[in-house]
Amino acid sequence: MKLSTVALLLAASVTPGFAQSQTAAPSTSGITPWTPTDAIRAAYASFGPRDPLWSPDSGRLTYLAPNEDLLSVDPGNGKVSVLVDHTHLDSVMNPKINEKDKDHRSRYHTAAYHFSPDSRRILFDAGGELWDYTLATGTGVNIGSTGAGSGDDPKFAPTLAAVSYLKDHNIYVRNLSGGPELNLTNTHDPAVLNGEVDWVYEEELDTRSNYFWSPDSKNIAYLQANETKVPLYPIVDWNETHATTDMQRYPQPGDPNPDVRIGIVSSSGGGTRWIKLPLSGGNDYIPRFGWVNEHTVWIETLLRDHKHLAIYFADARSGATRRVFSETADKFFDESYDLTFLSKSPEFLLTSWRDGHTHIYRYSFNAANPLSADATLENEVESGNYEVSEIEGVNEAGQTIFYQSNDGDVLQQNVWGVKYDGSGKRKITTAHGVNKGTFSPNGLFFALENSDIITPATLSVCNSGGLCNNYATVKPVTNHAVRAPIQLTLKAEDGTDLYATLLLPEGATSAASVPLINEPYGGPHAQTVEDRYNPAIFVDQMFAEHGFAVLHVDNRGMGGRGRDFEYACYHNFGPVQLTDQLSAIDQVLAKYPQLDAKRLGWSGWSWGGTFTLYAMTHSDRFIAGIDGAPVTDWRNYDSIYTERYMGLPAEQEQIYKDFSVNTSAGNLHGHLLMIHGTGDDNVHLANTIQFIQQLVNKNIPYDLQLYPRKTHSLAGLEARQHFYARSLAHFETYLMNAK
Repeated sequence: MKLSTVALLLAASVTPGFAQSQTAAPSTSGITPWTPTDAIRAAYASFGPRDPLWSPDSGRLTYLAPNEDLLSVDPGNGKVSVLVDHTHLDSVMNPKINEKDKDHRSRYHTAAYHFSPDSRRILFDAGGELWDYTLATGTGVNIGSTGAGSGDDPKFAPTLAAVSYLKDHNIYVRNLSGGPELNLTNTHDPAVLNGEVDWVYEEELDTRSNYFWSPDSKNIAYLQANETKVPLYPIVDWNETHATTDMQRYPQPGDPNPDVRIGIVSSSGGGTRWIKLPLSGGNDYIPRFGWVNEHTVWIETLLRDHKHLAIYFADARSGATRRVFSETADKFFDESYDLTFLSKSPEFLLTSWRDGHTHIYRYSFNAANPLSADATLENEVESGNYEVSEIEGVNEAGQTIFYQSNDGDVLQQNVWGVKYDGSGKRKITTAHGVNKGTFSPNGLFFALENSDIITPATLSVCNSGGLCNNYATVKPVTNHAVRAPIQLTLKAEDGTDLYATLLLPEGATSAASVPLINEPYGGPHAQTVEDRYNPAIFVDQMFAEHGFAVLHVDNRGMGGRGRDFEYACYHNFGPVQLTDQLSAIDQVLAKYPQLDAKRLGWSGWSWGGTFTLYAMTHSDRFIAGIDGAPVTDWRNYDSIYTERYMGLPAEQEQIYKDFSVNTSAGNLHGHLLMIHGTGDDNVHLANTIQFIQQLVNKNIPYDLQLYPRKTHSLAGLEARQHFYARSLAHFETYLMNAK
């Protein structure tokens, strides 16, 4: 459950619109009122290129333009040129894929193209059609179809001899010099995934690939997930004359998980050699793995209780393993599963919040015989009262680690650099707001995206010293008024700071004249109140122009504030979060007398949708609410996410009952609008149906809005326009005009 509010959901589906040079500030003339259509269209035009890609030789930064040109940025001067003209890509970049595959490619940032290791060729992945494009000649060759949509995961072999991809749940290799494709795994059982990432690993462990070439291209290490025991969930498409059903493998709390193991297969074919790992079949996880060298594989394991994490080194020839690192959490880990192995020294980097905040730790191991001894902790590279968001790159020649953190201001993010030994820590970016860096492989350059709460993204290419050249700027809205919300620091009952934003209607000063919409997310790991540009700002502007105030508060149990702040959600999916939100609302009402305490509304999506239902069934203060794609019984959601915070249902029966809003549905207060996409493969439609059943049993009225075929992101201009219009009408009817 990674998407936070409807606001953040926009990031999963918008089309980029940006200028190639600095754009003038918004005009103050010709201002027009906001409408739902204007709000969503502004959001769709408010993003620059996402996920820029560096060539392996660090010689160019690339991204796709709105017209589908593949553009190249010179890291030395920021000059932009066309690397591959869109006319060469028209047939490649417009694949015919279904709603689910389109959503997954956008939601999980599936790359549309891949560089060869020598940076001279590009492999374009067009919804399952693979094209090998040679930059020097400007020619592309179709090397085959995977028959897949979002799970084909093509890769060049390190030696450039072949291309690998997934098809029919198996790993295939095709020699680039010609010849037929070679099927390496050959199980052909829809419940057995070889190298393919299943839904729950992709969503909850952020796994993006489950097979990797050895450095010498002789072998492939892959994860096999056997889903035979995982229950099936039906996702029905009623748009056809004869309805169809997609049966999704979806483990719910307490259900069997995919049974996973790591295998080694020769790239020329033959049987698989299985790594001997001490896992309890179907219960534990392998979030990450890869190659240490051509004979050694590293494997990260996480026990099902989410309290025990380990790293193993395995001999790829014999399958023997040794545990070289382990860590135990009091309650759960912070979802930081990535490891960075250095190529020029036998060391790896990982992040951990073992000291209360997420920081970088450096470990060394025996290069000559990795399985001979445990890894040795060299040092905690940096420390302090802040969070490291991620390791963004390493300059191995200069022994410098680059990372992103909120050091100095929890609402802002900057790029930092530090030496391996912890010396020379320096802040590289200085622009106000949130700065996100994507480093080149050699660590000498990085792509920078900077924005703040009111300013769209500026994109630059920078050297590691922080000298930058702008190459694209998102066009600001020029025909509407866009006002910055008020940033607030409020208090929880225990005195903890809670950060919030409040957008008031312009000119509203008379007492109790303004209804207030509270729109939190509330769930773990997310941080929604940041000094970062968010397309939902246009939706908030729309509500403000129609006379509503909009409040966003990050409560205890959410992310970005350290281990103890997030631990508040452990075995607590409602009481602590609602207490914080009510406390925040009371402080805002006291500070701004123009707000009407008798006209309070609540809106949320995903975990936030669940929060809407929890608030409206555990408080009588909210007279109108909107919930989108809610989990109404936590036994309905997936095993990895739910058990991380709530444990197993058999062991925590009362907790699951207490935090199920189906249980409290009879206490619903206010006018409720329920929203769900019928194709949602994340939070299933069954959740909304079950809650409705409880309302029917209690003779409680409700409003319902379904979106056929739409997934959890509710993607698409038409659906979003309809959704925002429906939301505005609901709050105008039941909140603005409340009696």
